[in-house]
Amino acid sequence: YVTQHKDLSQRVKPKSESVVPLFHESRQLGQEKTVLHKIRPISPVPPPLSETLTRHEPKGAAPAAEMEGSISSLEAGSKEDRQWKEMKLQLADLPGILARLSKIKLTALVVSTASAGFAMAPVPFDVTCFLLASLGTGLASCAANSVNQFFEVPFDSNMNRTKNRPLVRGQISPLLAVCFAAACGVPGIALLTLAVNPLTGALGAFNIFLYTCCYTPLKRVSVANTWVGALVGAIPPVMGWTAATGSLDTGAMLLGGILYSWQFPHFNALSWGLREDYSRGGYCMMSVTHPALCRRVALRHCLALIGLCAAAPVLDVTTWTFPVISLPINLYISYLGFRFYRDADRSSSRRLFFCSLWHLPLLLLVMFTCKKPLLDKEEKGDLLSGNHGRAVEIRLP
Repeated sequence: YVTQHKDLSQRVKPKSESVVPLFHESRQLGQEKTVLHKIRPISPVPPPLSETLTRHEPKGAAPAAEMEGSISSLEAGSKEDRQWKEMKLQLADLPGILARLSKIKLTALVVSTASAGFAMAPVPFDVTCFLLASLGTGLASCAANSVNQFFEVPFDSNMNRTKNRPLVRGQISPLLAVCFAAACGVPGIALLTLAVNPLTGALGAFNIFLYTCCYTPLKRVSVANTWVGALVGAIPPVMGWTAATGSLDTGAMLLGGILYSWQFPHFNALSWGLREDYSRGGYCMMSVTHPALCRRVALRHCLALIGLCAAAPVLDVTTWTFPVISLPINLYISYLGFRFYRDADRSSSRRLFFCSLWHLPLLLLVMFTCKKPLLDKEEKGDLLSGNHGRAVEIRLP
């Protein structure tokens, strides 16, 4: 037994150095344990009298009752949502609802651009024709906007910008919205066709078709919807020109081109801050699917406004002072378009968008003040007719 003990001691002896640290470590752990045992729990704060009174009630009864009540209320709410509800529409709320259904601010912009086209026409100003053309254009715009909201109810409900529209919130029935659109569109086109001229009526009907049947479904298919939407916005000033003259001239095309180019920096800057909304709604916008193209197109059409304004006196629409006076504001919106192209952030897009809001009215006002005087054109016409008469008189002898 002694020999075996010695052998074991000899075997363990070389490892004694490694055993000692473990022993010390175990002592340190023991000290930590003793320190932990010395900590005493803090005595709880005495509960208020209301809790001591309710302590004798069975535990878990109140929370269980609250949970049962909340579950039952949620089930009742879901059942109410699934059930049919009676739509109560008060007559006093109807004008505001119809104004939002027809996008009254957008309609006002459409009428103002059509009025600018009427005022820029090289003919004497006819007040009656102007009022009839403005009324018919406004009614056609209300009809197009109402049909647009009727088609986009499932998608507007997914967007923060459009989730409070009347049809989405159920403030008006779809049947009433369609009836309102028909009540605006049919008299509006009839008024433009019969009271103004057939060309203006045809342009108004074509614009309603283009907005509701081409632009609206194309928004979920391709980014080409922006170019189609810009064409829709370019037609109203052309309608104003044709309402005054009864013909499509180079001046009408120039006004339409200015409105066409203006819409790209305006809408592209607006859509840049609404990319999350458009992606939730499932719309194919340049700002969502082609962000680089969105910025390039905005800058490109900002620069195009400078060239279109320079072409106005060449086409005998304005005097040569118009390109000079309009150059500063066109250069400023082009600078903001370049900032938007370079930075591509919300700040630059907001600046470009708010600049476009005052740029168009100011540009049209400057264009009207620089309009070619009607007397000069009449004198040119008399001179040409006089020269033709002289030529005929010379040939007769």
